[in-house]
Amino acid sequence: MTTAENDEAQSGTLSPEGGARTENELAGRTFHIRTYGCQMNEYDSDRMAEALKAAGMTEAAALEEADLVLLNTCAVREKPSHKVVSLLGRFRPVRKNLRPQRFIVAGCVAQHMKDELLNQVPWLDVVMGPDAICRLPDLAARAFRGERICDTSFARPAGYRFPLARPDTVRGRASAMITVMKGCNNACTYCVVPRTRGRELSRPFAEVLNEVRGAVSAGVREIMLVGQNVNSYAGGCTFAELIEKVHGVEGVQRIRFTTSNPQDLGQDLADAFSRLPKLMPSFHLPVQSGCDRILERMRRRYTVKEYLAKVEMLRQARPGIALTTDIIAGFPGETEAEFDETVELVRQVRYENVYSFIFSPREGTPAALHEAEWGRVPHEEQVRRLEKLQTLVRDISLEYAQALVGRDVEVLVEGPSKTRPDRLVGHTPENRTVNFQGTASVGDLVLVHVESASSNALTGRQKDS
Repeated sequence: MTTAENDEAQSGTLSPEGGARTENELAGRTFHIRTYGCQMNEYDSDRMAEALKAAGMTEAAALEEADLVLLNTCAVREKPSHKVVSLLGRFRPVRKNLRPQRFIVAGCVAQHMKDELLNQVPWLDVVMGPDAICRLPDLAARAFRGERICDTSFARPAGYRFPLARPDTVRGRASAMITVMKGCNNACTYCVVPRTRGRELSRPFAEVLNEVRGAVSAGVREIMLVGQNVNSYAGGCTFAELIEKVHGVEGVQRIRFTTSNPQDLGQDLADAFSRLPKLMPSFHLPVQSGCDRILERMRRRYTVKEYLAKVEMLRQARPGIALTTDIIAGFPGETEAEFDETVELVRQVRYENVYSFIFSPREGTPAALHEAEWGRVPHEEQVRRLEKLQTLVRDISLEYAQALVGRDVEVLVEGPSKTRPDRLVGHTPENRTVNFQGTASVGDLVLVHVESASSNALTGRQKDS
C-alpha cells in the first residue's frame, strides 16, 4: 500500500516512459464509472473517462462488462463511508465470479477516509482523491499489476493543473459543465468539503474560456460554470467579469452557474443579471436556515436580514429571477419555533425549489462532534419538519408552474425525456423542466405551448416555427 507524496505526483506529471508503459498496459481493457453526488463529481467523472480513453481503454456500458470499475463518491449525506463499503460489498460477487476486475473509489469519500477504506475493503485496489485525476491512468495500471494504492494528497497550488476537457466528450449535449474553481475556504460546521476538496483554487480565466470555446465547437449551447463557491472566484478576474468574458464567446446561448455562498454575493454579480442577456434568470443561493441563531451555529456568515437584502438586490436587477436554495431541517439545537422561522423565510422568498434534507452528521465536523452538547433533534422530529417544509415548497412550485399553463415558454432542447421517451425534454431560462411533443434537435431553442403543469415539470407541445 503506498501514498503519493512526492513532487512529481503533486504536480500531476508523469514521465514519458511511465506514460508509454501505462498506455501499453491499459490498451484493450474496459472501464465503467458510476457517479454519485454533485455537478463537480459529474464533471470529474467526464475527465476520468477522458484520461482512461486516452490511455487506450474503452468504456463499458455495464459494470459487469468492465475490467476496471470506478466509483466517484460524495460525502454529503450521513455515513457515506458505510454506504460506499456496502455498495462495494454488493459488487464483490461480480469481481469474484465473472472476471478479475479492479476497483477504484474516487471522490470525496475516498479523500475523507484515505487508507481506512483500503483497510475496510481488502479487495479494493485504489483509493484516490479529486486531485489525483491526472494520475488515474498510472494508478489503474499499477492496480492491474497487483498494487494497492492510496493517493489522497492535495496538490500544491503552484503545481496544480485543472484537468483539461476534450470537446468530443460533450458532443451531442446541449449543455456542458465547466469547472472554474475547486475547494472552499469557509468552515461551515456541518460540511466536509474543505477537508475533501481542499482550499479554494481558481482556474485561470483564459483556460476556462478555451474550454468554453471547445464545448461550443462540439455543439454545446449552454455553459454551466461550477465550483464549490464560485462567488469567490479569483482566476485573474472577478466571477462577474468571468461571466462577461464567457458571454462574449461566439456560439454561447445560455450561461448558468453553481454554487454560491450568500456572504460573497456582491452588487457586481447582481448587475451582471441586468446587463448580460445570455446569463439565465435563475440563481441557487443556499440559505440553510431562516434563524439567525442557527445560522451562527452553522458558521454561516450572514443574517436572515442580510440574506433577504441580497434576494431583493437580485430581484431588482432581474425581475422574475427564479431562486432556489438548500435547507437543513433539524440542525442540532434547533427548536420548533426556530424551524418555523425557516418556514416563514420560504413563504417570504417563495423559492422555485428547495433542496432540503434532515441534518446528517458528517464525521469530524464540529456539528457532529457537538451534536449531543448542542441538542440532538430526534430523527422522527427531523422527518416531520422536513415533510412540513417540503409540502410548502411543493405548493409554491405548483403555483409557479400552473401560472404558465396556456403560455409559451422558450426551451433549450436536451434530448428525449427519461420519463416519457416519446417526448423531448428541455429547460426554460428559469431552469424549469419541460416535457413536450415536438421534432426539434438537441441544442435547438424552441417555443413550447404549456398545456399542463405539476410541481416538478411543465408539459406541452412545440409550436410551429
